Amino acid sequence: MRSFEYAAPKAPQQALGLLGRNWGESEILAGGTDLLALMKDDVVRPRRLVNVKAVEGADLHALMRRQNGLQIGALVSIARVAESADIRQRYPMLANAAVEAASPQIRNMATMGGNICQRPRCWYFRNGFGLLAVDKKTGKSLVLEGDNRYHAILGNEGPAYFVSPSSIVPSLVAYGAKITLASAKGTREVPLEKFFVTPREENQREHDLRPDEMLTFISLPAPPAGARVAHYEVRQKAAVDGPLATCAALLEMSGGTVKTARIVMGHVAPIPWISQEAAQAIAGKPVNEETAEAAGAAAVAQAKSLGRNGYKIKLARVAVKRAILAAAQGGQA
Repeated sequence: MRSFEYAAPKAPQQALGLLGRNWGESEILAGGTDLLALMKDDVVRPRRLVNVKAVEGADLHALMRRQNGLQIGALVSIARVAESADIRQRYPMLANAAVEAASPQIRNMATMGGNICQRPRCWYFRNGFGLLAVDKKTGKSLVLEGDNRYHAILGNEGPAYFVSPSSIVPSLVAYGAKITLASAKGTREVPLEKFFVTPREENQREHDLRPDEMLTFISLPAPPAGARVAHYEVRQKAAVDGPLATCAALLEMSGGTVKTARIVMGHVAPIPWISQEAAQAIAGKPVNEETAEAAGAAAVAQAKSLGRNGYKIKLARVAVKRAILAAAQGGQA
């Protein structure tokens, strides 16, 4: 690991003032479950680490119930979200996604803000070839030319082929979450679905986050009355394994039929993938095997294999189908 400056500020404004204007000058240390691995592998080389774990007085460690929803501080651990009785009652899809994330040890260390801002798990990126994984000698994509078993099947027109790594974010997006980003100059609020971007050039990042900004809060609106929800993951094995495809489904029902639907897929594209096609396929219809199957097929109608990841198309279709069925069978928000 390369040498770096270390700062452990106590006040929020002090922490924000220590962040640099350009990437590479500083990185924020919270749980450290992703950042420290990147530093050890020499993928990220910050000149300064700003440890925000001890920052006080800004509700960054708080779960705060609001009249119109819930506010989650960025430093709240994933374990705390998974175990919160209030979240399990009001936002069960989020609690279920959190309890399935990683391992108990990581859930106790990792923060909600860090989970949202984590970097891609693409093995080309993790081995120092950059987000776009281009061979500098030939200019060709290492992903297209090499092993792409776990890469994107949607939004993969290039040049980025990695998948958005969080299994919690699709549920947050389905609930309509917004995030607050703070800098020394002020704050801005961004819909979570707009926070993720597909880079077109190597010097771009996959998040709408500036070098001098810190994610401070996640805000969830109150779920629609009577909404039915479910989170579904497909993994190679159940224990401590990254998902191959996930789906978060939020259904607003009118009697026995779907009034509107919010279908958000994960681990299938460089961004959390909101499937308007699946939502339209199920709208105005009852939920049963046939309609859920049709929604799953619609969700992957535009999916494209990169060569070795074609199997993920079927897995994603199944994840959408099963999330919709599970939601209709009783997962009330």
